[in-house]
Amino acid sequence: MTSQAEAVAPRSSLPVAVSVQKVDMTFDGFQAVKGASFDLAEGRFLTILGPSGSGKTTLLRMIAGFQRPSAGEIFINGVPVSAAPPHKRSIGMVFQKLALFPHMTAAENVAFPLKMRRFDANTIPERVKRYLDLVQLGPYADRRIHQLSGGQQQRVAIARALVFEPDLLLLDEPLAALDRKLREEMQLEFRRIQRELGVTTINVTHDQREALVVSDEVIVMDKGVIQQNAAPAQTYRTPANAFVAGFIGVTNFLSGKVVAVEGANLTYEAAGEAMQGHWSAPGAPQLGATVTGALRAEQIRLAASVAELSACQTVKTGVVTDAIFEGERIVYEIALTGAPGTVLRAFDHDPVTHKQFAIGETMAMGWNARDVLTFPN
Repeated sequence: MTSQAEAVAPRSSLPVAVSVQKVDMTFDGFQAVKGASFDLAEGRFLTILGPSGSGKTTLLRMIAGFQRPSAGEIFINGVPVSAAPPHKRSIGMVFQKLALFPHMTAAENVAFPLKMRRFDANTIPERVKRYLDLVQLGPYADRRIHQLSGGQQQRVAIARALVFEPDLLLLDEPLAALDRKLREEMQLEFRRIQRELGVTTINVTHDQREALVVSDEVIVMDKGVIQQNAAPAQTYRTPANAFVAGFIGVTNFLSGKVVAVEGANLTYEAAGEAMQGHWSAPGAPQLGATVTGALRAEQIRLAASVAELSACQTVKTGVVTDAIFEGERIVYEIALTGAPGTVLRAFDHDPVTHKQFAIGETMAMGWNARDVLTFPN
């Protein structure tokens, strides 16, 4: 395993732990994964993110060895493994269904993979203790699985997957069944443990927050194709296309035809209104082309009057159709004036000091061209 210091080094300076090269998977004529390629450096935490049916779990199962690619090759530490069964790969796994042994204690569960791999029996108790301490379960070593909470069971599963010090840790939506608060706590635990050990990790989830919180890198998949592979901040702030922009975060989409171009900025007509946007795709926008603008909810400035938003390049008015209080923010749904059927969602992250708008009130909304990422249709 790598050290923590090595794990946070730039990925270009680290050896490649996992390399997926032009991998396909076809089931009865249906292509679940299409031409997937990426390299993951040693000690990095990668999350593969996407909706149900995007191919993310199929890709993980091929890396694990449960399915063999229809085409392409997978390398782990430089060795091709597509023909190797799972037990011949140095991989630890944590599944959504933890598959812990209920008749065993926490310590016995963690010791199981060591016994199966015929570790020296004299070294097993100390190694089990070390990994239970790592996941903060040392005092619970002698408890059976049914005596542990859901979060504690998750920790046992993590310790069991790591105790034999695999080259690679695979996580298949292990937090999906937990309630929100516990899930968020365990996300931070995964991050802490992975950084402490420096183990190369690939996580699969449909939870966007989880992907942004725990990962060094995020792959977004849709319809079997990798749409983007980037750092979490880049994925969020500069999505590769409209799908990525819409899948991560709360995004409003406004489509229309380009009527003016000025450098990287453009003006297009959407819902009967002139909109300014920033071109976010290769090449240059063409006059008359149809584009889709992606405007994140948190980029919209809110005010009681148009005059208060004079610093914004685009200012519109609308009527509040819903106001959802979420504690740290209010989510407004606003019907755009002059554009029947067009509803924008916007956040107010300071509901204590800002004016709160009621349903039926008219309010002003403002944003700048750089806030609207535009993509070709």
